[in-house]
Amino acid sequence: MVVLHVQSGSLIEYLDNGKFTCALVTESQPTRVRLLNQNGREVNLPVSRIVHCSRFNHQTAKDRTALVKFLQDTTRKRHSLMEQIDLETLWELIVAENSETFEPSFLAEIMFGRAADDDLVSAFLRSVFRDRLFFKYREGKITAHPPEKVEQLKHQREKEAEKRTLIDEACALLARISDQGEQAAPFTQSEQNILSLVQDYYLFGKESKDADTGALILKQSGYNRPHDPYHILVKSGFWPKNVNVGLLRHQLPVSFAVPARHQAERLLRTGNEQLFADPDRLDLTHLKPLTIDGITTLDFDDALSIEEQDGNYLVGIHISDVAHYVRPGDPLFQEAMARGTSVYFPEGQIPMLPRHLSQGICSLIQGEIRAAFSHLILLSPEAEVLKVSISPSIIKVARRLSYEDGDRLAETDPELRLLALLKNKLRRRRIEAGALLLPFPDVNIHLDANARVSVSLGRTDTTARTIVSELMILANTEAARFVSDRMAPGLFRGQGKINRRLVQGEDDDLYRNTLQRKHLPRSELTTAARPHSGLGVSQYTTITSPIRRLLDLVMQHQINAMVRQKRPYFTEEMCKDFTSVINRTVSTANIVKQQRQRYWLLKHLEEKIDSWFDALIIDTSSKRSHLLLTALLMDVDLPATSIPPGSLVQIRLIAADAVENTVRFSW
Repeated sequence: MVVLHVQSGSLIEYLDNGKFTCALVTESQPTRVRLLNQNGREVNLPVSRIVHCSRFNHQTAKDRTALVKFLQDTTRKRHSLMEQIDLETLWELIVAENSETFEPSFLAEIMFGRAADDDLVSAFLRSVFRDRLFFKYREGKITAHPPEKVEQLKHQREKEAEKRTLIDEACALLARISDQGEQAAPFTQSEQNILSLVQDYYLFGKESKDADTGALILKQSGYNRPHDPYHILVKSGFWPKNVNVGLLRHQLPVSFAVPARHQAERLLRTGNEQLFADPDRLDLTHLKPLTIDGITTLDFDDALSIEEQDGNYLVGIHISDVAHYVRPGDPLFQEAMARGTSVYFPEGQIPMLPRHLSQGICSLIQGEIRAAFSHLILLSPEAEVLKVSISPSIIKVARRLSYEDGDRLAETDPELRLLALLKNKLRRRRIEAGALLLPFPDVNIHLDANARVSVSLGRTDTTARTIVSELMILANTEAARFVSDRMAPGLFRGQGKINRRLVQGEDDDLYRNTLQRKHLPRSELTTAARPHSGLGVSQYTTITSPIRRLLDLVMQHQINAMVRQKRPYFTEEMCKDFTSVINRTVSTANIVKQQRQRYWLLKHLEEKIDSWFDALIIDTSSKRSHLLLTALLMDVDLPATSIPPGSLVQIRLIAADAVENTVRFSW
């Protein structure tokens, strides 16, 4: 550690915010000094901060103004001497020296070619601190950087210069966009890179690749609010209006890799003739199955049939045999692993499988021969399960019905009438076993050509919808039983005991059902069967949507191997791996879906400021009341009220912003 002989009258220099400051010591103590600096300020300074101290003392009794002038003149003189210093040449002269450190006075003498006085040493030190490329100052000594360090620092400087240039270009670009909007386009490749940088910073913040640069660009451009980048990107046309930010932020895959597309194209060329050559595949084309789906549905993965047999009823629940086409290790299966599920938005969907499979060869389209997995379940007139047969099959859908068609024909169509009768009895059995139905309307968001939003609620407990849901629950339950009875690993859905029951049987009261949903234990995905209390079944899985859910596709493979008298396709460890993948991918997809639904609901509300809305008070604490907008099924918080829970009230919309994700109501 350098020892400076500092005393009253010493002319010293110290760093203040990285800049050399010249000062005269007026009072000296062992660890601190009082001084007058070149700016006329009196400072109490630790001795450790002093970089250079003169060898000679100066008079301190002079007039204060004269002392300050002396210090300023000294500073100017030393700045002038710095112009004569060439650090690179000096470095080249001494870099080969074996000595690790040098005295500043020694290097100053080499630099100036004469004995170094205080001014020359100071000028040299100032140069070293200004340009740290070749030398480093530490504890009163100078170290010459080795050549590799100098190259590293040069490269770093070049990068910093490029960064400054980039920031200047970015600020100019954002100013141009602010003035001209989309007229600022077309953008050069460099400008597109800048907009991509701004996009990444908005989406990922400090986790983005060039977060520091992005933050500086926005700060220097005057964009300090959290969503300023969003508005700039939309204004420039780089992002479309109503861009799905959640989709970008969570990086859900939206396109399929080339190998997966090639595999899908090959599958389309294979045809269906090979299905009839499979000795384990039942030919059920004599049946007349029907599909019941939404009117806009394009991917049909389940169909239903029913036949009377000696006073009992053979119900066929036919599921698209996606496992026949998409097998583990294939590119398409890898794509399904990356997605976990299809994701549906008001403006469209991101399918788990390419559309020419999900809406083509894997879809149970009316009049087309299709590979299926048929769950043939013999039910008694009281809907007792008498016999179950699960087999790969070949079917041809005879009728395609919408839910509206199914509701309209339920009383007159013989097949629908029987299915509805059995549905009622299956449902009653589940309720007696403890099931909670909790019907909750669907929130249907419709967008017109101009992205204007309208919202409607659709009932989920109509005859046609409950026929489908009840028979899918039956198929899923029996599939879980098939696997668990054989003590094979699988993917099972379970739900613990419901400790607080607010609803009994069939109750369509919105308040009670909403409150009950808040007191349900979470469903869990496990590799061994366990009860599902909410559904009222002793074991449960899902196999009825293999087009759109990885879980169902995995279970279809597992069951397919077992019905063909082979070992289970997946081991216990493999099933555990699947649970991790499915939990992660489905959780992310649900977050993005919920965020997008909320975005469009807030867009809808933006047009209704100062409007009044019906709301149910769900519960109230000492400070807040929690409500549910009955027209949108959106949760709202307001200051606490004395109005009791369960009451229907009207609240006024004060503000809504879809981009900011904010909404405010008042009583």
